[in-house]
Amino acid sequence: MPARFHNSAEADDGLERQVSLPVTGASLEGTLGVPADARGVVLFAHGSGSSRFSPRNRYVARVLRDAGLATLLVDLLSPGEEKIDLVTRQLRFDIGLLADRLVDGLDWLRHGPATGSLRVGLFGASTGGGAALVAAARRPEAVGAIVSRGGRPDLAGEALPQVRAPTLLIVGGDDDVVIELNRHAKRQMRAEVQLEIVPGASHLFEEPGTLEQVAALARDWFLRHLAPLGET
Repeated sequence: MPARFHNSAEADDGLERQVSLPVTGASLEGTLGVPADARGVVLFAHGSGSSRFSPRNRYVARVLRDAGLATLLVDLLSPGEEKIDLVTRQLRFDIGLLADRLVDGLDWLRHGPATGSLRVGLFGASTGGGAALVAAARRPEAVGAIVSRGGRPDLAGEALPQVRAPTLLIVGGDDDVVIELNRHAKRQMRAEVQLEIVPGASHLFEEPGTLEQVAALARDWFLRHLAPLGET
């Protein structure tokens, strides 16, 4: 039986609209969802070879919106860059470029009429986890919390000790190599860091119930760190 997050109807709550984010030399496509009385906003950084239409990230985004958090899922590569990457597979691992795009996304949210007053969190998957940490190190005043799902925080390299935002690292219990990479990265970080290992989960959290655990952990982390004082 397919996991629930594969049901596209569940991912569409009627709150989302398509947006364009101008960046240097390109324009990025995104999907913004802002519930009434939003308590924060989460910018998603998808993993290598994925996009803003990732069913896993869309499922997590829906759970966050149900909890009163706005979400922005954005393609970090332009359509032209994606065509190049399909051949070379290099841009998806260009953590510096991806982090630059996330910083642009942070600035866009800061100036947006619907999101400018909200504290911002970053949700990164796979290589997007490393890019999210680099972006947070570059904009420490702009990021209130980070969640990494099956992420590669090791790709953030020298930026790890510079991250100030409370960070939750979520890894599948069967994803042995990535567990060790996350443990090593955690030891290099100075901010509040928590490592959660989901038993029986592989790298993509395809096993029944495992992505639901990721979404619940992310929701609670963001509400704890992004919601205005007195609401949690």
